[in-house]
Amino acid sequence: MDTSESTTGGQDPPPKGARRRGRRRWAMDTRPLRRPAYRRLWGSTIVTAVGSQLTAVAVPKQIYDITGSSAWVGGASLAGLVPLIVFALWGGAIADSMDRRKLLLITNSGIAVTSLLFWLQAFTGLESVAALMVLLAVQQAFWGLNAPARSASIARLVPADELPAAGALGSTVMQTGQVAGPLLAGALIPVVGLPELYLVDALALCVTVWAVYRLPALPPLAGTAARRAGVTEIVAGFRYISGHTVLLLSFLADIIAMVLGMPRALFPQLAAQTYAPYGEGLALGLLFAAIPIGAVLGGLFSGTFSRARRHGWMVIGSVVVWGVAITGFGLSGNLWVGVAFLAVAGVADMVSMVFRGAILLSAATDEMRGRMQGVFTVVVAGGPRLADVLHGTAGSAFGPRTAVAGGGLLVVAVMLTLAATVPALRRYRV
Repeated sequence: MDTSESTTGGQDPPPKGARRRGRRRWAMDTRPLRRPAYRRLWGSTIVTAVGSQLTAVAVPKQIYDITGSSAWVGGASLAGLVPLIVFALWGGAIADSMDRRKLLLITNSGIAVTSLLFWLQAFTGLESVAALMVLLAVQQAFWGLNAPARSASIARLVPADELPAAGALGSTVMQTGQVAGPLLAGALIPVVGLPELYLVDALALCVTVWAVYRLPALPPLAGTAARRAGVTEIVAGFRYISGHTVLLLSFLADIIAMVLGMPRALFPQLAAQTYAPYGEGLALGLLFAAIPIGAVLGGLFSGTFSRARRHGWMVIGSVVVWGVAITGFGLSGNLWVGVAFLAVAGVADMVSMVFRGAILLSAATDEMRGRMQGVFTVVVAGGPRLADVLHGTAGSAFGPRTAVAGGGLLVVAVMLTLAATVPALRRYRV
C-alpha cells in the first residue's frame, strides 16, 4: 500500500509553500521594513529602546542611593511627568508646522546631550538630587517634543494599509526594550558601574541621530497653511478631536483601560503578601515583566493585524479582553496563573495600542497628526500614573486583590457601555 495515500485520504499533501503561507498569516507582518526610510527609523528604535531603559533604571537607582528614600524616587517621577505633558502637547503643534525630520534631529541630539550630562554628574560624584531632577525634566521635555514627530512621520513613510503592521513592529521593539533594558541594567551595574549606563544610552542615541539624518525631508504637505506652533494651534488640536468622535473615543478607550485597569502600583504589596510563598523577589520580577512579555508575544504573532479592517471593533475587543484578564489576575491566588493572566493582558494591550495608533494616523489629516500624537503621548504617559494613585488608594482601602479585580470589571463595564451608547468607534473601519 502507498503510505502517502494512507495518511492523506488519497489526496496529495499541501505543498511546503502553502504551509509556510499559512504560518505567515499569524507571524509578524514585516512589509514596512522593505521601505528604506521606515527601516532606518525602526532600526534606530531597536537601539534606543534598550538604551533608554538603562537611564530609566539608573536615575531612580542613583536617587535612592543618595537619599535612601523611595519618596524622593516618586518625586522624581513627577518632576519628569509635568514637562513631558507640556512639551508633548507643544511638540505636536511644532511637528505640524515644520519639517519633522529636522525636529527629530534637534530633539534626539538634545536627548543625547542630556544623557552625556547624566553621565558627567555621576562620573564626577556630584550626588545632587536637584541636578538629577533638573536633568530628568529637561530630558522628558525633549522626549515630549520628539515623540509626536516620530509617530506622525510613520504615515509619510509607509502606505495606509501597512500602518497596523508598522505599529506592531514599533510597539514590539519598545516592549522588548522594557524587558531587556532593565535586565541588562541589573547585569551591568555590578560590572561597569552606574555612570556607564548613562554613557551607553548616549552612544545609542548617536545611532538614532545618524538614522534620522538619513531620512527624507518631511515638511508640511503642499497646500498646508503656514502656522506658528503656539497655544492657538494646541487648542485647535483639541477642537479637532472634539469634532471627530472616533479620535476622541480612541483616547477614551486607552484612558478606561489604563486608569481603571493598570494594577502595577499594587505589585509590591501582592508580591509581599499574596505571593510571598513563591519568594517576594521572584514574584515582583515576574509581575512587572509579565505584561511587557505578553505584548512582545502579541507583536510576534501580529500577522493578522494588517488584514483587519474593523479597527474600531479591534480596539473595543482588546480593551474588554484587557479588563477580563486583569479581573482574572485579581482573583488568582496562584502566582503562575496570575502571571499568565497578566501576559494575556499584555497581548490585549498590544492589539489596542496598534489599532488606536492606526486610527490616529489614518483618521486624522497630515496637518493634524503631530498634535494628535502629542495628545496620544500625554494619554499613554499620564494614564498609568493616574492608575498608580487610584489603585494605591483602593488597595489600601479594600485590599489589593479586590482593587485589581474591581478595576478589571469596571474596564469591561465602562468600555461596553461606551461602545453601546456611542457607535462611532464600533462603526469605524478602513
